[in-house]
Amino acid sequence: MSEQINHHRRRFFGMTAIALSAVEFGVTGTAAAQSPATAASVPAIKPGTNTSFEALKQVKAGVLDIGYAEAGKADAPVVLLLHGWPYDIYSFVDVAPLLASAGYRVIVPYLRGYGTTRFLDDQTPRNGQPSALAADMIALLDALDIEKAVIAGYDWGGRTANIMAALWPERCKAMVSVSGYLIGSQEANKKPLPPKAELAWWYQFYFATERGRKGYESNTHDFAKLIWQTASPKWNFDDATFDRSAAAFDNPDHAAIVIHNYRWRLGLAEGEAKYDAYETTLATTPIISVPTITMEGDANGAPHPEPSAYAGKFSGKYEHRTIGGGIGHNLPQEAPQAFAQAVIDVDRF
Repeated sequence: MSEQINHHRRRFFGMTAIALSAVEFGVTGTAAAQSPATAASVPAIKPGTNTSFEALKQVKAGVLDIGYAEAGKADAPVVLLLHGWPYDIYSFVDVAPLLASAGYRVIVPYLRGYGTTRFLDDQTPRNGQPSALAADMIALLDALDIEKAVIAGYDWGGRTANIMAALWPERCKAMVSVSGYLIGSQEANKKPLPPKAELAWWYQFYFATERGRKGYESNTHDFAKLIWQTASPKWNFDDATFDRSAAAFDNPDHAAIVIHNYRWRLGLAEGEAKYDAYETTLATTPIISVPTITMEGDANGAPHPEPSAYAGKFSGKYEHRTIGGGIGHNLPQEAPQAFAQAVIDVDRF
């Protein structure tokens, strides 16, 4: 697939300018931090070149025993890569070695409810609310003695990265976020969308029903494959590629986490009180101050905002990239070179 990049660079100064500006600015000034990469560009790679990670690791972090893949030297600058639903760490199977070869330590965790990640206590609520997922990742950084990392993700992982950058900016050196600014709230989700947009969220309403819960539990793999096909209509993935990721859905908590996540968004399920303060802050749709590159595939079939709708949510050095060539929702796996390049570039901001 082609990975042509359309760069739209904007820089905003101060919250007032952020709210009002519709003018594009060229990115100027000296980069705040240099990437460890010795080359300016990531080498070309055919998506699907890599099909496995080295042996997975486990670490107890917060309420979880988190499974994760790791690449690169242990003392290198850290990049944390976060997957979405219904995907898994294999979204980054080509990205991770590119970043490792560029001089990074790459951490790719399974989110709660995926792969080898497990709850430490059977009594812990199987809570999928977004702030809980972000708190998991802060706990992971703590468990691995990582003070700060470049955070990059898409879908659930993009939202998790956004929340980490908004609530814990001191832990985020920079961020790459596919589909931009994804922070929301139960109150905001009460507002109806135009009919075409509501149609794109069909599965959210399906999951709100008991029929939907049972349907997802009974047909998880077929359901996920349908989402892959509709979210990335031009990505001709093969069965082996899908099956590698689908194994992550065999996690005993997967369906419960997914259903709770979407029901929580609609206000149909309660969260945990310990996350209330986070949700109060997130409900204000806070400005993100860390250096950021947002990305979008030109053939993303999943619900997503237009870049112009969220450019003003970033007050630090900022750039948007639209990736051409029929790239869909799972951008890191479909366009690994472009995604890895964005991580290296934002680190140089």
